[in-house]
Amino acid sequence: MEAFLMDLYPRFSNLDFICFSEAFEVVVRHAKNYTNTMFRNQYSSMAPQTFKFVGKFFTDVSLYILGSDIHVNDMVNELFDSLFPVIYSHLINPGFPEVSLEMAECLRGARRNLQAFGHYPKIIMTQMSKSLQTTRVFLQALNLGIEVINTTDHLKFSKDCGRMLLKMWYCSYCQGLAMAKPCAGHCSSVMQGCLANVVEIDKYWREYISSLEELVKGMYRIYDMEHVLLSLFTLIRDAILHVQKNGGKLTATIGKLCAHPQQRQYRSAYYPEEFFIDKRVLKVAHVEHEETLSSRRRELIAKLRSQSDFYSALPGYICSHSPVVENDTFCWNGQEIVERYSPKMMKNGTKGQASSHDVKMKSLEPIISQIIDKLKHVNQILKSMAILRRASEKNREEDLASGDCDDEDDCNRGSGDDGLRVKNQLRFLAGIIKCRNSIETGTTSRKSCRAKGAEPGKHCTQRLIHCGTI
Repeated sequence: MEAFLMDLYPRFSNLDFICFSEAFEVVVRHAKNYTNTMFRNQYSSMAPQTFKFVGKFFTDVSLYILGSDIHVNDMVNELFDSLFPVIYSHLINPGFPEVSLEMAECLRGARRNLQAFGHYPKIIMTQMSKSLQTTRVFLQALNLGIEVINTTDHLKFSKDCGRMLLKMWYCSYCQGLAMAKPCAGHCSSVMQGCLANVVEIDKYWREYISSLEELVKGMYRIYDMEHVLLSLFTLIRDAILHVQKNGGKLTATIGKLCAHPQQRQYRSAYYPEEFFIDKRVLKVAHVEHEETLSSRRRELIAKLRSQSDFYSALPGYICSHSPVVENDTFCWNGQEIVERYSPKMMKNGTKGQASSHDVKMKSLEPIISQIIDKLKHVNQILKSMAILRRASEKNREEDLASGDCDDEDDCNRGSGDDGLRVKNQLRFLAGIIKCRNSIETGTTSRKSCRAKGAEPGKHCTQRLIHCGTI
């Protein structure tokens, strides 16, 4: 019976978590490559020194998505703190001697005090905080949903339930009634009793799917990791341009703060923006019908929505896919053949089964209680995320109406950037696209496992002993 149940459970497993985790890693890897390519093409002299800082930054991004307690603001600050001494020595004050550790620390501190990169670090913090937190919660919720499925997938039936299943399926064999089939009503009554604990999950499972769907619907613009990370290199580039355009003021102030000897007279740091932009950089071809993270999320939600009533419908589903007599006439009621079975109407769940004589109900099993508590917790987190997003969108709409909207909320980004704007579409690597298939083909199917079990009717003597004890 356990193998039969396993074959019915939603096709929602560790494969989903693995494939989404790897897909997010692909996005992070592409964002890192885009950023490194920007440095290599536009700032080749200092690019080798920036790679390690960029690499550490995106490593922290990956760790955060997977649950690390790193703060997004700290990640962004560390990136710009590390980049500023390099930018200062190569772009603001060319010919400046190699930056000492003491000087580097002074420049790092001055960067924040002087807001050397303007408002760009704050923009990046805001956009990354919203998109990465949403992604992180999505993965946590997905992982919990898989845990619920895996846990209920392997629940053991109680002894009372086992005896009732034995009476329903096999005791007719032992009385020489090999062709007798259980009454559909009797099957429904027994399965409702056996699965009463599991059915208690239904309310929270439905709420989980609804809350996760709302989260996914809100994962766009600055709440979409794919959109934010794949465009991040343009904000970093703009931040560097801001430093260059204000280089004169920065040099004068830093000269006082850090008291360093200048090797040569500073020249104007302003250059036309076209000087720094290579029109050939990062031309990303648009390919029709590409598979995106957004489409994968929608596919997942559609699959889950189709299984929203899984737990409440499970007793009926099992009986409808079992050899029973649907019209309840001349069928086996667990004790004898009856002309017509007259079942008591029972509700699903432990309360509905309290008066059932077929299966003695006990209090909610601890493992079911734990599952329900976890679902309650993640549902609360998902709802909180939705509330915060709606409040943010309301404020953004008010700012747009008043003309006060700033760049932090990505109000008006999407106008070109001379070919540097990366389309919010990402073709997954072949290995990621085939992730599910490659893993599934390496496992034994549940149906084949079930086929290896003992056939009904064997060992009738042993079953007769059990029948006699009921």
